[in-house]
Amino acid sequence: MSVKWELPPTLKWENDKLLLIDQTRLPEELVFIECSIPQEVAECIKTMKVRGAPAIGVAAAFGMFLSIKDFEGDVDLLFEKLEETAELLRSTRPTAYNLFWAIERMLQRARDMQGEETGKAKEALFEEAMRMWEEDIEVNRAIGRNGSRFIKDGANVLTICNAGSLATVWFGTALGIIRSAIEEGKKIHVYACETRPRLQGILTVFELLEDNIPVTLITDFMAGYLMSKGKVDVVVTGADRVARNGDVANKIGTYTLAVLAKSHDIPFIVAAPLSSIDINIATGADIPIEEREKEEVLSIKGKRLITEDVDVINPAFDVTPSRLITAIVTERGVCSPPFEESVPAIFHKQGGR
Repeated sequence: MSVKWELPPTLKWENDKLLLIDQTRLPEELVFIECSIPQEVAECIKTMKVRGAPAIGVAAAFGMFLSIKDFEGDVDLLFEKLEETAELLRSTRPTAYNLFWAIERMLQRARDMQGEETGKAKEALFEEAMRMWEEDIEVNRAIGRNGSRFIKDGANVLTICNAGSLATVWFGTALGIIRSAIEEGKKIHVYACETRPRLQGILTVFELLEDNIPVTLITDFMAGYLMSKGKVDVVVTGADRVARNGDVANKIGTYTLAVLAKSHDIPFIVAAPLSSIDINIATGADIPIEEREKEEVLSIKGKRLITEDVDVINPAFDVTPSRLITAIVTERGVCSPPFEESVPAIFHKQGGR
């Protein structure tokens, strides 16, 4: 069975501009934002108009290119311009590792071109951003193929946030596993947590409805009830950063699901491209957790719920310890416990990234 997916890629390069789907306006309307300078890309990342670690990374790569697209100085000055843009983009969201991975990859390509003509360096950087765009789709497909074995025919799958096409260039990581299982002919039903406070789970429901995949929307804290009733066979989530020991940072509420899954003996599967693995961080305790503004909690879709005088904490992510995880699925294969061995091994497989 071929998965039907009629929406365009989440981001694309067109007419010398980066076009991004404005995810804050979904599912009501499909609107593209045009970015012609890196400041516009940074603002889209910070305000979550583009979201999902893989999509953020590729957007940042094009943001880097936009900073030097019309540059006419020598290559050394071009590299200085890229460094300035790198600092701007790094400041947007601290947790998703793909952002930093993509920035460093663009800087490394620029280093490789030092001594070359400026025009050749600019061409190489554009090609590098486009290569990341193309690779993201291939990576998602590979994750889907590698992870589909964890979903049995007739399974009820629980997920949180959005790790689908909208969180990537196309196809998705966690939803890529679900889509791949369906392409293999399996019948699947999905429970999607709504994911307060930004309701990214609504986007998951939107995607699955587009694909004609059976889906039920639940509030985040209904998950334990469903597990206690035997309604969940497997939990599949994405990842924003994976530490060397297999601890995983993902959308707030993921840790809660992992604890519940462990208590009910339900497999907990994480879909993570290698670009989400921060091999330099030993454990999840070292992962920076983004704290967002309190207005996100005080309001839903612009409607205020309570006075702004109330105290609010709003961490955007939490960390799931590797002891609660069944498997981490990457494009190169599956990491299994002990993760402190399997994660570095798969990261460096075939010479590393």
